[in-house]
Amino acid sequence: MLRILVIEDHALVREGLLRALKSLEEEVEIFGAAKGDAGLLLAEKHEIDMILLDLMLPGTGGMALLGVLRKRFPATPVVVLSALDDDATVARAMQQGAAGYVPKSSSTETLLTVLRRVLDGEVYLPPTPRIRSAVKSRKASFAERFGLTAGQVRVLELLLEGKTNRQIGELLGVTEGTVKVHVSAIFKALGVTNRSQALLVARGESRLAQRKNGSTASG
Repeated sequence: MLRILVIEDHALVREGLLRALKSLEEEVEIFGAAKGDAGLLLAEKHEIDMILLDLMLPGTGGMALLGVLRKRFPATPVVVLSALDDDATVARAMQQGAAGYVPKSSSTETLLTVLRRVLDGEVYLPPTPRIRSAVKSRKASFAERFGLTAGQVRVLELLLEGKTNRQIGELLGVTEGTVKVHVSAIFKALGVTNRSQALLVARGESRLAQRKNGSTASG
């Protein structure tokens, strides 16, 4: 049986999530907590398979709680569900060890899809128009800096959009094995070891380029 813990202080949101998550699998047991300490107690008492965490919690903030959860339960993936979806907050959450980040503006279908991916061992970051635009508009400089081919840059763009290796293969008309080869090459070029780190590098490059453009424009 799949066991999921939801840590969310708003009762209506929490109750809605509990109902929605029932459709994730045939046998699902959902636990809900309004505060971090209550969530920790539930996680210690039950064998939780996944934790869904809100960042805006009373008392111990969700970001601090995320760090505690990753230390105490390193094998349990934590997916952040938050109204905050700015690049800095997303990056900080992923650096703290989140396995996924879902804006609260997302649909229930999107949330369930993300949770299934995370349960399959993937890492999910929300696609943001600003990041995608920044990467696309600077393909040449980004590719030149890291020695990426045009195909690898396109794969990275699709990774930014949250696509799986299978979906990328279908979109590009190549096999999933070919996509894996491209992804491995991207990891090597960026000096990272997993998808989450690669996306953080891409986001960091976007912010750096934007700051430079802003300085040039103001000058």
